[in-house]
Amino acid sequence: MANRLLRGFAVLLGLLAPLAAVRAEHPVTVFAAASLSDVLEAVGHAYEAQGGGQVVFSFASSSALARQIEASGGADIFISADRDWMDELGKRGLLAPGTRRNLAGNRLVLVAPVGSNVAVKVAQHFDLPAALHGGRLALADPDSVPAGKYARAALTALGVWESVVPHLAPAENVRAALAYVARGEAPLGIVYATDAKAEPRVKIVATFPDGTHPPIVYPAALLSGAQPQAKAFLAFLTGAKARAILARAGFLTLPAGVPATMR
Repeated sequence: MANRLLRGFAVLLGLLAPLAAVRAEHPVTVFAAASLSDVLEAVGHAYEAQGGGQVVFSFASSSALARQIEASGGADIFISADRDWMDELGKRGLLAPGTRRNLAGNRLVLVAPVGSNVAVKVAQHFDLPAALHGGRLALADPDSVPAGKYARAALTALGVWESVVPHLAPAENVRAALAYVARGEAPLGIVYATDAKAEPRVKIVATFPDGTHPPIVYPAALLSGAQPQAKAFLAFLTGAKARAILARAGFLTLPAGVPATMR
């Protein structure tokens, strides 16, 4: 009897071992906007700590990640810093139907090195070039990267964009723009409020009014062909634990689980 039980247990282990190996070899892969790098690492650790399995992240500008997905896939979940790039993947049939959700929101701020004495009041036609004192304004690429597009929209609404275009220092993503200011290479930069909170070498000089740019929203969705276990991590992302981590990092919380459709 004991031998039969042992043989049965061995057979069960033999059946389960390949499944465990597959899970270990194929973690959930998340492509996410660079501004989410710190907070999503924390969310991933929380997920793994509760036995949810391994999650790996690739952070870059939303535009670069979306183009990589279009070209060769490589991810289970995509989290963009704006709706436009998620819309683009949706139009191309690259999102798993019905899985798109709004994850969080953010604010757009003007930052300076922490030791700077610059004072700027964001208002209609404010003299941003003068505030640069001969330096350049760091921002993400305004032609493609969400943070740069939000910045251009805000400065255009305020009647400042054309005057500051000759003084721009475009970066490949918002964290690179933040680094320009943190290292003192640019006297001012436009980033998200959460970026400023995460970087002790910069300070917020001013916050752009919400009405000057489109709402900053981070949509998340499963990609077509995503692994089955990716669904569980997406659910965790919109659950209470992840929402609390996002809120502590300064992100604006949105109603839990709200579907986000294309405009």
